[in-house]
Amino acid sequence: MAKKVEVKDLLEAGVHFGHLTRKWNPNMAPYIYMERNGIHVINLYKTAAKLEDACEALKKIASSGRKVLFVATKKQAKDIVAEKVANVNMPYITERWPGGMLTNFVTIRKAVKKMASIDRMKKDGTFNTLSKKERLQVDRLRAKLEKNLGSISEMTRLPGALFIVDTMREHIAVKEAQKLNIPIFAMVDTNSDPRPIDFVIPSNDDASKSIEIIMTHVTNAVAEGLAERKSEKQADEEGKEVKAPKARKKVEVEVEEDEEETPKATAAPEVEDIAEEIEEEVQKEAPKKTKKPVADDLTKVEGIGPKISEVFKKAGIRTFADLADKTEDDLKTILSEAGSRYASKNPASWPKQAKMAAEGKWEELKEWQDNAKAGVE
Repeated sequence: MAKKVEVKDLLEAGVHFGHLTRKWNPNMAPYIYMERNGIHVINLYKTAAKLEDACEALKKIASSGRKVLFVATKKQAKDIVAEKVANVNMPYITERWPGGMLTNFVTIRKAVKKMASIDRMKKDGTFNTLSKKERLQVDRLRAKLEKNLGSISEMTRLPGALFIVDTMREHIAVKEAQKLNIPIFAMVDTNSDPRPIDFVIPSNDDASKSIEIIMTHVTNAVAEGLAERKSEKQADEEGKEVKAPKARKKVEVEVEEDEEETPKATAAPEVEDIAEEIEEEVQKEAPKKTKKPVADDLTKVEGIGPKISEVFKKAGIRTFADLADKTEDDLKTILSEAGSRYASKNPASWPKQAKMAAEGKWEELKEWQDNAKAGVE
């Protein structure tokens, strides 16, 4: 269980310090407590509540097996984010944000594969056959790729969410995530616009202590989600192992019964007919029990985040099959009724993705999603 967010801890870390009042963004007004000495003070009770909501959502994303990409290129946050995120084995960007990182993901993957091919050249001895000048050039290229893309080398597909420190600095990352309907979690200071962010954490994004305490809670939530996923996998494997011996025992019992040659007494035809009639009457009179379908994780559909998933569940869309039956107009109506922030979402491909998920075509769905984001749809 994750440690509860304490307002006292946030206060000691200086999370409440905002920017100068003349630099504020009016859209941050709901999260500002007061103004003192020309500086805005953030309402830490709202910060604590928003941080808990964000942690819960990140936990669900991590438990579903999807990656969360952390972005922090400012000096104060680089080392903290790299250290915390590396512990939970998630991708992160702490150097310059490569343009098209999300919208042109296929090209970025090619650069990562180039890095892997250089490593293979060094292992199989091909590297040593190059001239001294070529080896130097290849080494420089490898170092450059490692610096910019080394931390995302294991990210084989688009992330399930983005966590950003300082949305003003990382505005390109925000726009790319918006374009692809990827949920955005962010530390938002008083000089930033919270409207494009799905999960706002109003906080001081300049102080290292403030960044560290927020990142600690966030990475702990991600670690919990990963632990849940691991325990579920182990439980499934154990369940399969238990079922196998039971099946073997059943076969052995059936074989033994077949080998027995003792004659069995058969019921009279009249008695059998009466028994069948009684069973039919009991079945007619018994009330039919309808089982409520188990809700699917709709966030596996590209473009649907935890909040949109909750909106759909309230509208009666609980499974992939339910989503597949809906038209684009139906989904747009539900989103517009849920609020203006969801009205801009484009649900055109969601029923198609849901149909593949409902039929269990996960590999096909993954390939389709990657191709769609690369513009090969």
